[in-house]
Amino acid sequence: MPVVLVRHAHALSRDRWEGEDRDRELSAKGRRQAEMLVPVLESMAPGRILSSPFLRCLDTVRPLAAALGRPVESECTLAEGEGRSALSLIDDLASDSPVLCSHGDVIPEILAALARRDGLDLGAVPRWEKASVWVLEPEDGTGRFYRATYLPPPDRG
Repeated sequence: MPVVLVRHAHALSRDRWEGEDRDRELSAKGRRQAEMLVPVLESMAPGRILSSPFLRCLDTVRPLAAALGRPVESECTLAEGEGRSALSLIDDLASDSPVLCSHGDVIPEILAALARRDGLDLGAVPRWEKASVWVLEPEDGTGRFYRATYLPPPDRG
């Protein structure tokens, strides 16, 4: 079963947000993207749903959690600036078929580390647009990942 990395959906502008960045909300576009992600992610039969504690990440996967009747587990190692810690989390949870929602700095760090360690082919120009998904497929019993598939944001096809 795969490990699914989701970049949070479109959020309100960082420049115009006056509160704490961790409390920055999804935009109307982001809320639509979060809803559109549900059938994509639901089809992967996730065992667990974990998210950065930042509101925009939590709100990206809450519609999935509601559809599956499962909680969203807040996970500090998925927060901005925690890319190195997040890699060990992925290794620890690989057998749980998790959906993990994180940020635009964490996801490329994870992907680059897995490409180096496991030889994953990320394509010529890896992407991690808002509301995009990376499906990482683990090799049984090895602790390694053998395939990474990029799914663009649901509103981009």
